[in-house]
Amino acid sequence: MSASVDTIVVGGGLVGAAVAWGLAREGEEVTVIDEGDIALRASRGNFGLVWVQTKGKNLFDYARWSRRSADLWPEFAGLLEQHSGVNPDYHKAGGVHLCLSEEELDQARALNNRMHNVNGALGYGAEILDRKQLDEMIPGLGPDVVGGSYGQHDGHTSPLRLLRGLHGGLKSMGATYASDGPVLSVAKDGDGYVAKTASSSYRGAKIVLAAGHGNKALGQSLGLDIPIHPEKGQILVTERVDPFLNMPTHVIRQTDEGTVMMGDSHEHTGYSDRSTAPVMSDLARNAVRCFPILSKLKIIRSWGAVRILSPDGAPIYQESETCKGAFSVNCHSGVTLAGAHAMALAPMIAAGKLDPDFEIFSARRFHGQAH
Repeated sequence: MSASVDTIVVGGGLVGAAVAWGLAREGEEVTVIDEGDIALRASRGNFGLVWVQTKGKNLFDYARWSRRSADLWPEFAGLLEQHSGVNPDYHKAGGVHLCLSEEELDQARALNNRMHNVNGALGYGAEILDRKQLDEMIPGLGPDVVGGSYGQHDGHTSPLRLLRGLHGGLKSMGATYASDGPVLSVAKDGDGYVAKTASSSYRGAKIVLAAGHGNKALGQSLGLDIPIHPEKGQILVTERVDPFLNMPTHVIRQTDEGTVMMGDSHEHTGYSDRSTAPVMSDLARNAVRCFPILSKLKIIRSWGAVRILSPDGAPIYQESETCKGAFSVNCHSGVTLAGAHAMALAPMIAAGKLDPDFEIFSARRFHGQAH
């Protein structure tokens, strides 16, 4: 058994790495247990949006939490580069949800009005733009675009550089990274916890489950109810092209390298991460409707990834009622919430207790519902 640390973090994807980075920044001794490259890792398949608008329509606290994370992201990105030497390519340029019909635009308008009532105009920061206003902001739109919703707090980053930066930062702050996962079992062990892989055992005074879909089974051993399910998303990537898109949209963004990413599919296919032709065709067709220039580009890569979703789409954060010091962190917004996970949630876990207002994010909100 390895020497005991302050906190074991099970899972080294964007969620686990961000929490672990925040714990190490608080001065904790941390061990991250990861599966390495064999993991079913949503972090590698992420679209890369730091997105506030549309978040939290089913749980308003999630909207406010997303905004808090977006506010933390500029400082977080700077500290990450300082600790790791890796620039996560973060840009807070705002973002646009493009609408291809008047019905979509009406729906966006209704959602914005609803969310403004929840957050206040300053807090939500999204506004409806007509086609003329969009043309002034984003040149080259296709004729089918009728308008959109512009969110001033939205932005984007490179998920791969973000993950690399988090792991580099963990190393620079002295955290231990163990790649012999998956963790097969977790249990209370005296006044702490033990996590076992096929080859090793790790001990910590606290434990954080951040293993994506693996949390569901592991949580049962610690009295944690974690009702999550998989949803597949697919992405297409084009060849490099000169910059033409100065801010991300909800379905298309141009990376710093010049490639264009297309996404926003939703499939209930279990844990499959296969790319499939019908969905890829839909993604490409929708992207060309938004930006006709894309019809001239070659697709060079495609992939699928599996999101982690709760019944209402919002995160689940909780401490076990029967095993104090055992926490679970579950969400599909690993990029958007990385700033908040590292700089707001991690300090709570380091202190050994979630803030009282985080009760709304507990899985207890689903009690009495079928999941």
